Amino acid sequence: MSRSPQAPRRRSLVGLLIAPVLLLIAAVGWSAFWFFAASQVDVQADAWRAREAKSGRVYDCAQRSVGGFPFRLEVRCADPTVALFSQAAGTPLMNAKLDEILVVAQVWDPKRIIAEFKGPATIADGRSPAAFTANWRVGQASVRGLPGPPQRADLVFEQPTIDRIDGGAPVPAARADHAELHGRIAEGTASDHPLLETSLQIDGGSIQGSHPLLAEPFNTDIQARVTGLKDFRPKPWPERFREIQAAGGHVEIVQARIQQGELLALAAGTLGLTANGGIEGKVQMTVAGIEKVIPALGLDKMLENGVPQGTLDRVAPGVKSQDVNNLLGALDRAIPSLGKVVKQNANVGVAIGINALGKETTLEGRKARTFPLRFSDGVVVLGPFKVARVPPLF
Repeated sequence: MSRSPQAPRRRSLVGLLIAPVLLLIAAVGWSAFWFFAASQVDVQADAWRAREAKSGRVYDCAQRSVGGFPFRLEVRCADPTVALFSQAAGTPLMNAKLDEILVVAQVWDPKRIIAEFKGPATIADGRSPAAFTANWRVGQASVRGLPGPPQRADLVFEQPTIDRIDGGAPVPAARADHAELHGRIAEGTASDHPLLETSLQIDGGSIQGSHPLLAEPFNTDIQARVTGLKDFRPKPWPERFREIQAAGGHVEIVQARIQQGELLALAAGTLGLTANGGIEGKVQMTVAGIEKVIPALGLDKMLENGVPQGTLDRVAPGVKSQDVNNLLGALDRAIPSLGKVVKQNANVGVAIGINALGKETTLEGRKARTFPLRFSDGVVVLGPFKVARVPPLF
């Protein structure tokens, strides 16, 4: 009877010891697993770099380190470089150099990695000195599918900037407050006829050195599907466009939304390529506030001053001044003095002409017009009028 009270006490002490021992075993086992996984990073990275090099993409690091214990793997790459080569021609296509890349993967989900980029980045075409420099406040990427073929990739940049190098000095080329690019392989694989779904979003974007209209801030959201790709190997763009045309591929603009000040436009349609490399297809557009764009394009002064061909070439390549003057003359013959009225009220006259091409509708609660924009072997046709020509893509 005197020993019975001590038995429960011994059992309780054993129970208290089991939990710390099991915890210690788990910690040791997890640490061993992490350090083994970390030791394989260099092996897997070198194997991945070798596979990419066979596809024409060469990646390198001046210095590489591994950290992130205990729950994730962090690979830090200092002074990384990327070189793209055309396998068919054996020539360099692009060289890029960054300041640093930090790649992070959770130990329990190694096929999904998150990367952070530190700028600036310099970009060259492979045969000449740097042609562009890019920088950003925050640059991140997420890729799923590695170390095998990637299935989805997402890029996000805060306050990205792109400068063109002219005479050794940077010249502003593009700016944005926020930019996102998403892509996934909907069908096929990266090496065998992938069907690509993409989404591009830009907030507060602007493009300098082109047309003054593009220098004004705009927001855009574009969703598209690309078919006809043979693979994702680096190739010159003319070669890739030829492959798309030969395969009967096209770009389907599922939806594109652009807003700039009071201008708001939605577009959807399908564009392909002809055997000559010209763009072919139709895009249905719905536009609100188009009359605000006319002064920015210079159409009011162009009509008022007799349409100098040099001005017309800048705002509407391919359109001859004589064609516009003939149109104004036809208006005068149909209704005397109408051509003069259009010249004196250029904004109203051109807006009426554009609105007459489509149907009245509403867009997000605003009055708008909807009309087709056609591409015929590179010729851009708005209603019955040829307004521009896009050079062949190959």
